[in-house]
Amino acid sequence: MPSGSLMRATFTLGIDFGTNSVRAVVVACRDGRAIGTHVVPYRSGEQGVLLDARDPHLARQDPADYFEGLRVAVPRALDAAEADPAFSRSQVIGIGVDATGSTPLPVDAANQPLALDPRWKPRLAAHAWLWKDHTSAAEAAEITAAARTHAPELLAPIGGTYSSEWFWSKIWHCLRVAPEVFDAAESWVELADFIPSVLGGLTQPRDIVRGICAAGHKALYDDAWGGLPPKAFLARLDPKLAALRDRLYERAWPADRPAARLSAAWAATFGLREGLPIAMGELDAHYGAVGAGVRTGTFVKIIGTSTCDCAIAPAAQPLPDIPGICGIVPGSILPGYYGLEAGQSAVGDLLKWWVDVACEGREALHTLLSDEAARLQPGESGLLALDWNNGNRTVLVDPRLTGLLVGQTLRTTRAEIYRALIEATAFGARAIVERLHEYGVPIDRVVCCGGIGEEPAVHADLRGRAGPSDAGGRIVADAGARGRRERRRGRRRGGRRLRQLRDGAGADDVGQAGGLRAEPRRAGDLRRSVRPLSRVARQLRRGRGHDDGARDGDEAVVGVGE
Repeated sequence: MPSGSLMRATFTLGIDFGTNSVRAVVVACRDGRAIGTHVVPYRSGEQGVLLDARDPHLARQDPADYFEGLRVAVPRALDAAEADPAFSRSQVIGIGVDATGSTPLPVDAANQPLALDPRWKPRLAAHAWLWKDHTSAAEAAEITAAARTHAPELLAPIGGTYSSEWFWSKIWHCLRVAPEVFDAAESWVELADFIPSVLGGLTQPRDIVRGICAAGHKALYDDAWGGLPPKAFLARLDPKLAALRDRLYERAWPADRPAARLSAAWAATFGLREGLPIAMGELDAHYGAVGAGVRTGTFVKIIGTSTCDCAIAPAAQPLPDIPGICGIVPGSILPGYYGLEAGQSAVGDLLKWWVDVACEGREALHTLLSDEAARLQPGESGLLALDWNNGNRTVLVDPRLTGLLVGQTLRTTRAEIYRALIEATAFGARAIVERLHEYGVPIDRVVCCGGIGEEPAVHADLRGRAGPSDAGGRIVADAGARGRRERRRGRRRGGRRLRQLRDGAGADDVGQAGGLRAEPRRAGDLRRSVRPLSRVARQLRRGRGHDDGARDGDEAVVGVGE
């Protein structure tokens, strides 16, 4: 710092596009303080999600909500920041954007979402296809089968199975069920890439700078085969997909360069300088991992409606393909490292279902059941559950799987069921960690954060040994000790029955990964409490999800024993 002068403070603006809302935050570069924030819930649909009563797998978003979120959330966050005497809009030096994914949307030749055109607005297929839209399960299975036969290299970096949550399966499903929408689209753009292009004033889809994060994890992009899947492979699926490839992009880039610069129009809307750099758009969890301090050996869980889990490994060292995960992509989280993604399809959503259905949305009843569940020892009820209520993202990669509860008796209580659901999410997390460890990715530290990061719905010691935690008011559910409690209550038959059902269904990967194992490695080392869950339920009912991003201080750290 020059003698006799003070370094001029600088600030950045972050914008997070989630499942239920847009969040803007102003952060001081020097110390990471959030000095201004504002959240705008999406107006459309049910808590921002467009649904179809005839199809429970459909989940779309109205792009008009994205534009409203920009126009409202950003100026108000900047207004709030002005309460800090060190801040002024002229000191903002850059903008970062993250979004859910895969959330592709069809755009016209002017880079405008089709759904903004009155002709297409009534068509759900013309809106953004939200990450948790599972209508394309059949297409995902066909992509997987075709790649196994004709291009197995496409599947190797993504765990061996293509998902209905991802880019190509959704677009192919649109082609099949709404061909007129597909034909009207000049291109398709991931939301994480679309928002920087909007802020930059780009008016042609071909000019959009695409990020390697969404491209590599969701769109089968890899420089090894020239970027997106070869046209010959896409033509095997449908010739129109091969033709679309020419209207998408040739290259995708890591987050080491700007995606665009702030246009004059949006600079005027925000009161910021024209030309500010806009960072490469990435998926919310991957940027969340950066903010959570990801390093080799760290496993970051972005916990909310679902979980998205991230880890890194040095790109200079060989890394085997890992079955069942959501991608190994160089540069998708940090330059110079492989980015690894996994996740669970329902965590916050599973608890929200319990609050809305079993508790009928009554907070007093939920608080009572939370207190009762907190007094139960791990595994005390003898119940075992699967957390597959919205399918399984990792390690089975099957959206058609459903949840299961085993071991009920005429004395089973609602609080015991609630506890079992929480423990199920802990075992789902454990399965993922053990799959990574099995393939040579060491995990010695778990960081929990996200839209409900202040009190994540569940976290357990994933390897059977308690570690240090700064969770504060967060909820910790150590499910591993259930085996000893089952013996005490004489209810181990439920665990045996679940294992039999699991094995009979062919879900070998769960057993291999350590998921839902009734007996722990070190039952005596585990915490035995679940802290009250009522505040989490309030957050979930208000629509806060994994997509709402990690915020300042919203993390819990748990050590993982070997």
